[in-house]
Parts: sequence; C-alpha cells; structure tokens
Amino acid sequence: MELTGAEIVIRCLKDEGVEFLFGYPGGAVLHIYDAIYQQDDVKHILVRHEQGATHAADGYARSTGNPGVVLVTSGPGATNAVTGIATAYLDSIPMVVLTGQVPTSLIGNDAFQEVDSVGITRPCVKHNFLVKDVKDLALTIKKAFYVATTGRPGPVVVDIPKDVTAHKTEYEYPDKIEMRSYDPTVKSHTGEIKRAVEMILSAQKPMIYTGGGVVLGNGSEILTELTRYLGYPITNTLMGLGAYPASDKQFLGMLGMHGTYEANMGMHHCDVLIAIGARFDDRVTGNIDKFCPDAKIIHIDIDPSSISKNVKVDVPIVGEVDPVLRDILGLLKEGKSKPDKTAIEQWWKQIEEWRSTNCLKFETNDEIIKPQQVLTELYKITNGEAYVTSDVGQHQMWSAQYYGFEKPRQWVNSGGLGTMGFGLPAAMGVQLAHPDKTVCCVTGEASIQMCIQELATCKQYNLPLKIILLNNRYMGMVRQWQEFFYERRYSQSYMETLPDFARLAESYGHVGMNIEKPADVEGALKEAMGMKDQLVFMNFLTDQKENVYPMIPAGAGLNEMILI
Repeated sequence: MELTGAEIVIRCLKDEGVEFLFGYPGGAVLHIYDAIYQQDDVKHILVRHEQGATHAADGYARSTGNPGVVLVTSGPGATNAVTGIATAYLDSIPMVVLTGQVPTSLIGNDAFQEVDSVGITRPCVKHNFLVKDVKDLALTIKKAFYVATTGRPGPVVVDIPKDVTAHKTEYEYPDKIEMRSYDPTVKSHTGEIKRAVEMILSAQKPMIYTGGGVVLGNGSEILTELTRYLGYPITNTLMGLGAYPASDKQFLGMLGMHGTYEANMGMHHCDVLIAIGARFDDRVTGNIDKFCPDAKIIHIDIDPSSISKNVKVDVPIVGEVDPVLRDILGLLKEGKSKPDKTAIEQWWKQIEEWRSTNCLKFETNDEIIKPQQVLTELYKITNGEAYVTSDVGQHQMWSAQYYGFEKPRQWVNSGGLGTMGFGLPAAMGVQLAHPDKTVCCVTGEASIQMCIQELATCKQYNLPLKIILLNNRYMGMVRQWQEFFYERRYSQSYMETLPDFARLAESYGHVGMNIEKPADVEGALKEAMGMKDQLVFMNFLTDQKENVYPMIPAGAGLNEMILI
C-alpha cells in the first residue's frame, strides 16, 4: 500500500505507540495536519506557541519515561522550538521533534519561512536528520526514536521538506533497528564493578550522590535497596530528587548551591564518593578545586563522555544504572566483607551534628506570606503525592527544599538550561499523561508570563492544573544576587507593571484567587485542591525581601555556605 509522506509520518507515530503529538500548524506541515485530521489514533494537542509544544512534550516525557513528540512548521516554527529542544538536551530528556521545511527544490534559496533547522539545532540535539526522499522517511523516524530513547536520552530533530510529505511510497516500518555508527553501552565492565565494591567497603566516611540519571534510568528501586543495605548517607541533585524517598532518615536533602548544610558538609568531608547518574555540574560542585578534597570517587554513568569531564574520578563505570547497581549489590551480598560499622556510626554522629543546624528553618509572621510556608502547606495538603513542575528562580529552589519528593518523576523542572516559561506547558504534558493525578505548577510572576498563553490550551483540553504563583513582584533570584553581590543595585529586576493574575486566569475561563494573608494560605490551597475539574490560578503575594538559604557563593567550596 502506497502512502503519502504525510500519512507515513502519522502511521509511524501510531506504530511507535505515540499517545500525544504536541504541535502548531503552518504552511510547510499542512499535508501532515491533513493526515492528522483523517485519523483518531494519535491525539494532537494544539498549543499556543511552539515553545509550549516542546515543554509540554518534555513534561510528558519526564513524568512517563516515554518520548515526547512535537510537530512544528518551518522557519519561525522551528526557531521557536529551539529553547525547548535545548532544555530537553541539557537534561537528557527523550524527545522527537518533527519540523517542517520548504520544498527540497527551494532549500538554500532563502525561500519564505526557510531556516537551516539542522544547522541551528545541531549544538543542542542528540542527533538530527534532513529527509530528502519519501522512501527514507519511515526508516529515519524509526532511527529518531531509537536514538532519542537509548543510551543517554535526548532530543532528535527530523526536518521534513513539504514536497516529501506530498510524495508517495510503500509503507514499511521496521520492528527493530541497528545503526553501525551508534552503539550505546548497556553492560558495564566486571573488573570496574569489583574495584567499586572494594572501595565502597573501605569507606570510613562515605557519601552516595545521585542525579537525574537514576530517574531517567528507572534505577530508583535498586538505589533505595542498595542505600539501605549499606546504611550510608545519600544526597540528590536538583534533577535527582525523588530517586530516593525524601522522608527516609538516610536522606540528607539536596546538595549544591542551595543544598542543605548536612548534605554539602557530608560531601566536602567524605572519603569515598559514590556518584550515580550525575554529571558534577557547577551548581553542585561549587569551586572544583575545593570539591571533595579527600575523596576517592566512583562514577556510574550511561554516557562515557561524562566520566571525568568535570571532576577526575578513580573508578569509572559506564553502563545503565539499574543493572550496574544490581551487580554491585549482588557482589556486596555475596562477599564476606561488610562496611566498617564502627566508622559508619561515627560518621553518622558527625552528620547528625550538622543536621541539627536546621538550615531550612524559616520565620513566619501574621503580616506577610513567606514562600516557604506555601510550599510546606502544599506538601501537607497534597500528602506529598502531587506531581510538581516549576519554572526557574527562587520558587524552584524553595520547591526543591520544602516539597519532599518520595517517588521518581514527581518533580519536573528545567535544571541544566534553567528555562523560564517551562513550568506551565510542562505541567500540561504531565496532566495529559496522568489525568487522574494532582499536578501543581509552582512559578514566579516573571516566569509565568513567558508562556502564559498556554492557559488557553489548558481550557481547550480541560486540564485541571493548580498554579501556585509565589508573587514577590521581583525577578527574585536576580534580585537576590544583586543584593548579595552588586551592593543592592536592583537593575531591571523589579516588576513594575503586573497584570491582575486572578482576573487574567478568569478571562481564560479558569478560577483565579488572590491570597495576601498568611492565615489564608492553608484554606486557599485546600479550596483549590478540592476543585478537581478546574484549573485554579493562585496568586500568593509573598515577602519581597525573602532570600533562598543556604547559599554557596560563586567560587566557594561546599563547606563555605551562607546559612542566613
């Protein structure tokens, strides 16, 4: 049976098991949109901006583990998608982005709505393709899904000229695929695993440090089992929150620039560091020259290019998190040697001393809402079971600090790129994937306005999100840095003109709330969570002067924290 290129695109998505396609139409993809119209298997979600499409697909992918899929037109459609593509790339999120392109005969002619999508996206994708022949289309899409979802995941762009979507060919979609130039490592080297086990057992002051790779690699269950077997303290990165239950006594909280005192001090003073699915980024390490000065380091990662990239390690292990940790735990259980119980007990005494500092303590009053109070109440009212997305800034850090994530994929935020505007569309993708769950978007008044038009998408598809706006009338993190490091010269960080967010939400057909008093926080959150079938936009007017603590200044070590 012969199909047009447009029909092949949709048939490929169906055969790949794609549930939702996030997109926005335009001239170069109208053949594909016509094919969408004539079928019901793949549900199209019409966003209001291409950036919203990529973030929604990203949120869907992070919360399910399945690849997010995007369809945009050529030219500005493709360039509008670049921010979301880069966001997914920095956080290793599986995504397939289909971009329209001008007809093959016009490529390079500066045709209407032509840009070099392959060239523009090359630095921020795992791979990209330009399809010039309809006969190559199905195989290329299969390759795109394979590359996006195997090894270290990431976004893949498939650029499709309009004439390719009009031409016909026989349809054949392969069940499996092999690529000579792409062979991701799955199984690690046995010798390195044995060395790691010896080093783990030799530790007097161990730390387990895990990142987003544990979540992406579905390694949370075995990580929890291994950590409890060893009895060692554990910390998560911002991207790794939820990989280990936040309520567990062995969990020291998040580490890094705004991590807890006990986590950062434990990292600084440890003698063996077990790094799992983490990339030693600058927000975690602080000054690399001062990072874990006395530690031997074991690094487990799916991506060999991440090993010793930022920090030199002693035992490199390349492989998938789940099987590697199972091999390590198996050797530990089989062996006669056990962790040094006396040394570990002494180490825990030191950690509990650091923990007694209570670095996340905050003062409340009757006059003004503290943002930490909102997050603390949100956790109580949702029993810690909500999916939480965030934008980027102070509210993101407070969410990470005060909402205890018990399970992986509960916490959805832009870590590597730090993308304002991410929270709302990402929450849409999460809600579509989990229609019966509570999905909360914690945001700031600057971030929410980046993609606020997606409130229309929420209305069209009846997405009952709960938006928690921590409104301090500032670009909060910018203001905090200006206070600390620029002698309070608040250059362009004050938001002088803001909409009435509650009424704006109502104009889109949603419920809007303004909350100004601390005494009303709990009641407002309970009322909002009780509206199961409606999007509720809660505008909390919070303390303008509140800062995120602890904080490690740029250039400092993990033991050089500002506590208050």
